[in-house]
Parts: sequence; C-alpha cells; structure tokens
Amino acid sequence: MTARSDADAIAASLLDPKQFALVFDRHAATVFRFLVRRVGRDPAEDLLGETFRVAFEARASYDVAYDNARPWLYGIATNLVSKHQRGRARAQRAQSRLPTADTATCPFDASDAALDATVLWPQVVTAVHQLPADQFDVLLLHVWEELSYEEIAVALAIPVGTVRSRLSRARTRLRDTLQHPTTWPAAISTPEELAR
Repeated sequence: MTARSDADAIAASLLDPKQFALVFDRHAATVFRFLVRRVGRDPAEDLLGETFRVAFEARASYDVAYDNARPWLYGIATNLVSKHQRGRARAQRAQSRLPTADTATCPFDASDAALDATVLWPQVVTAVHQLPADQFDVLLLHVWEELSYEEIAVALAIPVGTVRSRLSRARTRLRDTLQHPTTWPAAISTPEELAR
C-alpha cells in the first residue's frame, strides 16, 4: 500500500477538512525548524500556526500536480516571516529614536577583535542580513532547508532562472562584502544566530 500524497490529502480535505491533518503531521516539524532559524523560537510558534491556518484556508487553490506540499508551505511561511520582520523593523526604528546613554569604547578593543578569528561570524551575520530580501529568502531556502532550485521556485512563485540568478547574486555579494570568498559558505553554520 502506497502512502497518500500531500496533494491527495489536500484534495480530500476539501470535502473532509480533517484530512488536512496529514499535511500538518508530515510537515509541521520541518516548517517549525525553518521558522526558528528565521525568527527565533517564540515567534516561530505563532508563525507555525499562522502558516498552517493560511495553508488550510488556501487549500482549494493548491496545485495538485505537486505531490509534495513542502515547497508550498515554505512559500507561505516565507511570506509570513517577511511580514513579521517588517513589523519588527518598524518597532526597531521607533526604538532607535529613543534617547540612549553614550558609551565610551576603548580604541584598542577594535584592533584586538580584528585579530580574533571569531570576528568572522558577526561579519557573516551582518553580510547576510544586508542582502536584499529576495536574495536572503532564496539563500536560506537553499542552504538550510536544502530545497532544490525547482522547489524554491514553487515556494516563492518565481521562475527557476530567477532562483538561480538571485542565489548567484547573493553569493557574489557575500563574497565581495566579506572579502573572504573561500570561507563564507563554511562559516554560515549556525542559523539560529541569523534569527537574532
């Protein structure tokens, strides 16, 4: 007996909504891990529920030609993450307008830090966060979620060629920013830090 595909479960859920639970059971842990990497654990819990709520409400528009719903779910989650981050950015801009205490820094601290090999990781985090949103999304879906170009294209509703070009531009931009073209891919190994 072959397992039911996600497409079959989604189609069946149009008449029997409980059938959608199969899609949740199969993909909730993976989508949650993706969300934690993007926004941290607490917001990820809320966004996971929102992702599956949106998916459930949009299930009638799901293209049943795709047996696996994971790319579709990543697309929904990515859109919700973008909305969440726009809200955080607005809050940070508002907070940055508040007065802050001046802090004196030692001029030798910067030179000491430059000699420390651990200084590369914050540079990577900064460089990744400076990527345009479209390149950032493609990079994370490819590197951490290990989606193929075709799956990313489905998730983000863009052509495969656009996925390739955005990923290429992201890599080039990171290499140029970091000025360490052979170390940046290996350095991006702790996704939780990118969520900060």
